[in-house]
Amino acid sequence: MFGLNRARRSVAAALATTAVTTTALLGATAAVAAPQPIVGGTTTTTTAYPFMMQITDASGNQFCGGTLVAARKVVTAAHCMAGETTRSVRVVGGRTYLNGTNGTVSKVSKIWVDPDYTDATNGDDVAVLTLSTSMPYTAASYVSSSQTSVYAAGTTARIVGWGATSESGNSSDQLRSATVPIVADAGCKSSYGSDFVKSDMVCAGYTSGGVDTCQGDSGGPLLIGGVLAGITSWGNGCAEAGYPGVYTRLTTFSALVTAQVNS
Repeated sequence: MFGLNRARRSVAAALATTAVTTTALLGATAAVAAPQPIVGGTTTTTTAYPFMMQITDASGNQFCGGTLVAARKVVTAAHCMAGETTRSVRVVGGRTYLNGTNGTVSKVSKIWVDPDYTDATNGDDVAVLTLSTSMPYTAASYVSSSQTSVYAAGTTARIVGWGATSESGNSSDQLRSATVPIVADAGCKSSYGSDFVKSDMVCAGYTSGGVDTCQGDSGGPLLIGGVLAGITSWGNGCAEAGYPGVYTRLTTFSALVTAQVNS
């Protein structure tokens, strides 16, 4: 069983949730102790990606990313919301640096998690947050259920998130981005076996590794042609050769997301 979900948690929080995340953390003790986000990327800003949201705890500590798809709606990963309540979560927009004080901070009035979600490696890793405060930033468009051709192997995708530039590095304070190619479903199946659920997941990365999402990037976007097409979900380690990042295949869940956006 593979699996390392890409939410950033403190060691104490990770220990507190061991019972519900054991599968996702197998073989990943070091990564839990020293969480890392995007590997192999370059610095960027929320001006370039105005829809990029920080998801934090009530004290302002970022642990996941999210994508603004409407003024009061943010798409993220279901595993980011494991054990969370509307009281424990905040969403921050317009803030390039984790230690910044600018931007807009909103409480969350509703958390919707796909009702079939159990674990990132089982699929259904999608959630939608309803914000108490509207975000004054440009929202991202997202794929419809019919746009399955966007995942053609070799298509260039962009990943965005906060954090370190190496699997064993420290977290970076500034937002980072990188490009990765979409991996053919057969290639992803070869890497992950039965843990790859074709209907729910898509892989992106280089055969040689080196560029990938990692801890702290969970819930953030996989963009294809500037459109939200996937959600950072899980992977075996970070940027390892032969193990591309795994993302929620958003076309499968587009109708469910739209229902929440319109609710």
